[in-house]
Amino acid sequence: MRTTSSTATVRLYYLDENDAVAQTLFYGPLSEAMLLASQQPEEVQAGLWLATDNDVVAFLDISDG
Repeated sequence: MRTTSSTATVRLYYLDENDAVAQTLFYGPLSEAMLLASQQPEEVQAGLWLATDNDVVAFLDISDG
């Protein structure tokens, strides 16, 4: 993820691969999005993505867990 500032605005969304539907869960600072994502069950975390102005990355690819 090129944007690494904790205050960068991101879209946190859940991508349901079965339905091919993306559901926005949060839009705001990266630090808050990471906290919210880390509080989700493991099966939900596997489908979480973060989008910035210039990149999209899977939550599990940048989380500490």
